[in-house]
Amino acid sequence: MIVVAGEALIDLVPRSTGALAALQPALGGGPYNTAVALGRLGSPAAFCSRVSYDAFGEVLLDRLRETGVDVSSVQRGAEPTTLAVATVGADGSAAYSFYVDGTADRLFTAPSALPPGTRAVSFGTCSLVLEPGASAYEELMRAAAAQGVFTALDPNIRAGLIPDADAYRARFKSWLPSVSLLKLSEEDAQWLGGTPQEWLAAGPAAVVITRGGDGLTAFTAAGEYAVPGERVEVVDTIGAGDTVNAALLHGLAARDALSAQALAALGPEGWAGLLGFAARAAAVTCSRAGAEPPYAHELEG
Repeated sequence: MIVVAGEALIDLVPRSTGALAALQPALGGGPYNTAVALGRLGSPAAFCSRVSYDAFGEVLLDRLRETGVDVSSVQRGAEPTTLAVATVGADGSAAYSFYVDGTADRLFTAPSALPPGTRAVSFGTCSLVLEPGASAYEELMRAAAAQGVFTALDPNIRAGLIPDADAYRARFKSWLPSVSLLKLSEEDAQWLGGTPQEWLAAGPAAVVITRGGDGLTAFTAAGEYAVPGERVEVVDTIGAGDTVNAALLHGLAARDALSAQALAALGPEGWAGLLGFAARAAAVTCSRAGAEPPYAHELEG
């Protein structure tokens, strides 16, 4: 079981250009997309979050169930679902503004235990910024790491939600001793400051940096490994990074490498296969509108 902990929300995606373009609601949230992608790839997965009882919340849970994701760890609340309004650039890249005050996912509380059979827990995005839930997710991360559970972190920076950048950067560094795999985009890395080597020294066994169409690079104590991006007609990049998260975790599980020791021991061939798989999966997501990660059969061969 791979557990994904974090927010589920509704993306409002413009159907044309301009500030007053019609908005199409779509299911989203970085952790939510990661859980859906894991389910589609065939990994046993569970979602750990707090979701509204409103109509949006019901649809969010329905999709998880349809994808085979265990929702028994999802907390519920009467507060509304978080909304994220997306704008899509000419190159397909997405930017967001958020409506988060008084929403259900902010009131997440750390569970007393992880689901039975948990092999890894993935964290990231808004859930590690918005209090009081952020402290609860942090508590869960530290507890999982203390129990020897493999932990993955994708900070997936949303600068508009971070009131004190320096405080967040310091908090990010405090998480690293509890992180097995750190994955972040090139833009996130630049915003956070520091280097992969500095982050590795703080705790993670591997750091993976995504570079959009230019591919992915993994950094470990043993060396640096890179693969090019898969060429595709980009519709938008919504959910691409979340798909990479899922593909990395799925690939590591398939290699029985969900431990810091096994991750550090992956050689050039193992990293080439893992990163190449993640690049192919992300390319499929970029080739269609919204966060629509691939199913396993779409990546065969």
